[in-house]
Amino acid sequence: MIFTPQGGLKKNRMDWLLFLSVLILLAIGTVSIISSVAVLPNQARIVRVQFMAIPMALLAFSAAWSLNYQVYQDQWKYVYGLLLVMLAGVLLFGVVDKGSRSWYRLPFFSIQPSEFARVGLILVLANFLDKRIGKIKELQTVLGAFALCVPVFFLLIKQPDFSGILLTFPVAIIMLFAAGASLFHLSIILGYAFISGLFPILWSIINLNPELLDNTLVSYFFHLSDSGWSAFSFAAAVAVGAWMLWRLSVKLYTNVTGLYFAGAALVLILGFFSGVLVKHQMKEYQQKRLEVFLSPETDPRGAGYNLMQARIAIGSGGILGRGIFSGTQSRLGFVPERHTDFILAVVGEEMGFWGMLLVTGFYVILMGRIMQGARLARDRFGYLVNCGIFGMFLVYFCINFGMLLGLAPVAGVPLPLVSYGGSNLVAMMAAVGIAESVYARRYALV
Repeated sequence: MIFTPQGGLKKNRMDWLLFLSVLILLAIGTVSIISSVAVLPNQARIVRVQFMAIPMALLAFSAAWSLNYQVYQDQWKYVYGLLLVMLAGVLLFGVVDKGSRSWYRLPFFSIQPSEFARVGLILVLANFLDKRIGKIKELQTVLGAFALCVPVFFLLIKQPDFSGILLTFPVAIIMLFAAGASLFHLSIILGYAFISGLFPILWSIINLNPELLDNTLVSYFFHLSDSGWSAFSFAAAVAVGAWMLWRLSVKLYTNVTGLYFAGAALVLILGFFSGVLVKHQMKEYQQKRLEVFLSPETDPRGAGYNLMQARIAIGSGGILGRGIFSGTQSRLGFVPERHTDFILAVVGEEMGFWGMLLVTGFYVILMGRIMQGARLARDRFGYLVNCGIFGMFLVYFCINFGMLLGLAPVAGVPLPLVSYGGSNLVAMMAAVGIAESVYARRYALV
């Protein structure tokens, strides 16, 4: 803090600890990227794009920090409309890369609109929840928030970009929790999400163990998604079963409402049809990733190879690491996608346990300072925006470390500020700039 010439107290407009942690993570990531692509044929292009993205990301950070964050609340309709147009446009004019139509190809670089749409959705949800904070305990408010998410999720599925949904859905839950939504209502949404993911997982388990199909019930369950009549017969059976359970409960107890049974049946049915949609939209490589998560040894030379080599690289780094630009597993190409999905394998091999601890420590500082900005925010909108940005970094962090620990499937998700990816870097720096804008305007009307 400093004093103005008039003797008044002037608060810092920049959270320097947050900014310093960002710069250190960016430096570690850039060094790791340069090291990891040393033997790739397109090394020069990757390094060039990285050094083009850094000044653009810093410019995005500066612009977002300088702009009053409250303007996003005033113009939320334009923010929402723009993100939907970007996601819809990529389905028409985008290029296919790694099985997904997720990129706009420009002369010198490509843009992945889903990275920017995620930040925009946080701003839109923060406005929605702020305006309806008096009704936050009502189910219709929770459903209204997810109604805003549904068009985004649908456009992501059409790409298909399931990792985008995997990143965005938990952020919406975190924002609803921070706003004070009912835990019961959140549990309904989480139950729906759990069921939506459970069906594809169960079908994958059966696919990995075909001998299970000898059982008639298992065979019937496995072929539920093959035809519309089978799916609708299952839905009808669930509805009838819920009704019978309700009638039985009425006879055994008093004052039992059928609303709970109808709600449970609806969640199960909607989750089932969502699971069917996910199964049919999944590309072959995405299905392989799920199967490797369930059984890493099933495809050691294919989809499971990446994960196994990444773990070998981290293990070979030991405590102190092999040294910068001295990793063998990563530099010699044993770890695929090492500059994007598995950048932590490069950090672990070359910088060792202490390097991984350093990345973890500065991520904790980054997320902690964003939440400190949320606590100091001068309005509820700023608080919710920072909660959303915190949730976004938290989900990225958990998925990346979860992949290496075998707690999450390989999802093709970069580690912000550390992994290679120009769109992700610019979008994340813009998000940090918005968090800094909330911090800068915590007291004064500036």
